[in-house]
Amino acid sequence: MEDLQSLCDAFRGCHAVFHTSSFIDPHGISGYSEQKVFLETEVARTVMEACAKAAYIKRCVFTSSLLASIWRNENIDGIIDDSCWSSEEFCRENKLWLALGKTKAEKVAWMKAKELKVNLVTVCPGLLMAPTFPNSHIQTSIPYLKGGQMMLQQGCLAIAEVEKVAKAHVSVYEGMNYGASGRYLCFDGVVRRQQEAIELEKGLKMTGFLLGERHVVLSEEDEEEIPIKISNSKLAALLNKINQRLPCKT
Repeated sequence: MEDLQSLCDAFRGCHAVFHTSSFIDPHGISGYSEQKVFLETEVARTVMEACAKAAYIKRCVFTSSLLASIWRNENIDGIIDDSCWSSEEFCRENKLWLALGKTKAEKVAWMKAKELKVNLVTVCPGLLMAPTFPNSHIQTSIPYLKGGQMMLQQGCLAIAEVEKVAKAHVSVYEGMNYGASGRYLCFDGVVRRQQEAIELEKGLKMTGFLLGERHVVLSEEDEEEIPIKISNSKLAALLNKINQRLPCKT
């Protein structure tokens, strides 16, 4: 992925490039180390350069992460949408390496796209889940959920089914013919209740990761839903626009 010529050979003649790769260290405690931040950023740079040099049509759909939007120095005030960026300083101070890597890589991609005149859109999914492949997502969830308790409390712990995320990538690519541009936050739902968090912990085999080991179990009557603080309305509007353009099946 760091070899420009290798990527140029792969991209030559392509009408579009889908850059979906990420870097996970399966042997690391957190799954994603500080060193991976530099690697992911440099690879994003190389991919955009190869796209500009070799692709038949300079068009790229880049997979980022919701983590590139939700981490800020101050408390969340208002709704997080595609215009929001995570603070690199905050991520570094709190050792949120995956968030930092995704933020820096996406920013570099946008910088190079502007410089090299590549038509770029980015998809920023929430925590990826794969219901049809049990346990396949557990390892990748560890680095994403660093800071998970704060995400839960602030109403921005969002879940995204991997198949729907894949379809969203295709839809965004198709939507580029109709003016799709910029960033698209992508998720199916937001964890808002204690029981939902408990079920997520059990599914990931990470008991206590989100609620703590000594949390008090509340009844449904006593528990209040956490307000949602993120919006995927831009992607929803695009999908609706694309569906309206599809021919009716008979």
